[in-house]
Amino acid sequence: MVTTRILRPTRGSVTGAIVGLALALAVTACGPSPVGASPSDTPSAAASPVDSTPAVPSAADPSVDASPVGAAPSGLPSTGTADYQLGGAYPPPAGVTVVARDSTEPPAEGTYGLCYVNGFQSQPGEADRWAARGLLLLDDAGDPVADEGWPDEVLLDTSTAQSRAAVADELTTELTRCADAGFDAVELDNLDSWTRSDGRLTQDDAVALAGLLVGAAHDLGLAAVQKNTPQLGTVGRDDIGFDLAVAEECVHYDECAAYTDVYGDDVIDIEYVEPGQQADELAAEVCGTPGRPARLVVRDHDLAPAEADGYAYAACPFTPGR
Repeated sequence: MVTTRILRPTRGSVTGAIVGLALALAVTACGPSPVGASPSDTPSAAASPVDSTPAVPSAADPSVDASPVGAAPSGLPSTGTADYQLGGAYPPPAGVTVVARDSTEPPAEGTYGLCYVNGFQSQPGEADRWAARGLLLLDDAGDPVADEGWPDEVLLDTSTAQSRAAVADELTTELTRCADAGFDAVELDNLDSWTRSDGRLTQDDAVALAGLLVGAAHDLGLAAVQKNTPQLGTVGRDDIGFDLAVAEECVHYDECAAYTDVYGDDVIDIEYVEPGQQADELAAEVCGTPGRPARLVVRDHDLAPAEADGYAYAACPFTPGR
């Protein structure tokens, strides 16, 4: 599931810190071709930000979350555009060097691969998986709290250190699958789920779980992607340890600076066409926007595969240092 504000498509070992914490808890109680870009299969050698928070807290105290650990992998390639293929995989258009796909798909060969994982809500049809572990957020009547815009997705309970450790442990499957498949980074969706919890969750809860997941990703050799959530500011990079960001419609909502001021050129923006609008038409409107991210992709709301009805794609030229 993609965290678009308009429409989203329906759409693996963790760190020693998470394992240790989980064990202790048991004891105590995841179209048109782009323009003006040349392809490259080689990621940039520039170092990504590394969270330097030391010391995993004592596993004997489940009220304390583990800090992100491990070295952050390299950043995005220094050339080329991107494609966002969460609705189904297909050969990337010419000039694309970065491709996002669901964790159930293989990465696109010869590109920097982003692996999509729904980290803070259940995927459609998977609520029972989380209910079996008691990890769904419940309302006062004991009913699961669904995302109002996407009622087949239920918010995960991130309100305690114990529940966060259990969620991170459960997402071992997705994170390991991303690493084993050969992806370069993991995109953790619905980081902002606390904003849809009617006050039952907080930003601090989300930040704490994100720290566990980012630490696990780094230990698996994966970079970690902040998905949306512009209100984090530098917290995403400095406190959580995210290495890059994917934003949806930051040009439309005038939010791009919230990402580029933190991650520089390591930001990918996806802008969505309106019904009846052509991808090239929207690209002509947004590609010249001052301060837009270095990589900007135009897509259809459903992120349909190429050749499918409704498929739309265009990309702005890769323009670093904007």
